[in-house]
Amino acid sequence: MNALTTPLTLETALASWRADPVTLVLIVLVLVGYGIVWRRSPLPAYRAVLFGVVGCGVWLVASCGFVGVYSDVLFWVRALQFVLILMVAPFGLALGMPLTALRDAVGATGRARFGTVARSRIAHLLASPATSSMALLAVPWLIYLSGWYRALLVSSVVDVLTRILLVAIGFGYFYARLQLDPVPHRYPQGVTLFASLAETLGDGVLGVILWQGPLIAADFYAALGRDWGPSIRTDQTVGAGVFWILGDVVGLPFLLVVFGRLRAQERVREEQVDAQIEQTPPGSAAAEADDLVRQGLWWQTDPQIRERFR
Repeated sequence: MNALTTPLTLETALASWRADPVTLVLIVLVLVGYGIVWRRSPLPAYRAVLFGVVGCGVWLVASCGFVGVYSDVLFWVRALQFVLILMVAPFGLALGMPLTALRDAVGATGRARFGTVARSRIAHLLASPATSSMALLAVPWLIYLSGWYRALLVSSVVDVLTRILLVAIGFGYFYARLQLDPVPHRYPQGVTLFASLAETLGDGVLGVILWQGPLIAADFYAALGRDWGPSIRTDQTVGAGVFWILGDVVGLPFLLVVFGRLRAQERVREEQVDAQIEQTPPGSAAAEADDLVRQGLWWQTDPQIRERFR
């Protein structure tokens, strides 16, 4: 089917598929590799479902489904593809906990080597919240506001490599943020919440630029001669909304997981504090201080502040 002459409708969206050999081979290798290590690990089945359906499934649709078919014809479809392969598919891959499955499957010697790599300086740098957030924020700006965007429209090689890069950056981001897999250093989930606010602001500014700013790759879209669908300006306006609004919407499940992990961390901290209080001998100065704290204001009952200024 020729996407240039066939209007995008619900029917054509369901029926549109294309062959993308590089992506297909890569997805198959990723699925097979994950399946091998998952069977040797104690991870529950729903982790494999998240990895295969949300991760690899969305990645496949974004590359070979109607999103991939119409990505060179409509600006907003390309924006949708970016959201799917930068935010949705990597989120599913990270929820599958592939590094945990790999660590559990390689045996004692492999786990020791795994730990050595995880403690290296390069691992600390790549897995830090600052590095992952900067990469996630910077790459859309670089793609849209440089010659990168037009290059991926005219070159299938640049297109494929860009999509692979986006999946890798997205996975690195969720790996460092969710901290479900082993990480070089564990950061409080509150850091993730604050970083998410900054990322939302950065995406919003880029969305406004795409909405109100100059046309991107206008000569390429004009040369297509598409005689159906929105105008070039309307197409870019819709694409700005897809990238900005949809990007925030698909980020909600991520925030829910972060809130859940934040609450879990608080429960563990509360249990540790309770156990410490129970082990404190009655009548001691520490026990009296704990009694005063329990009767005080909220900032007096906060475990971290109490321990710091005790």
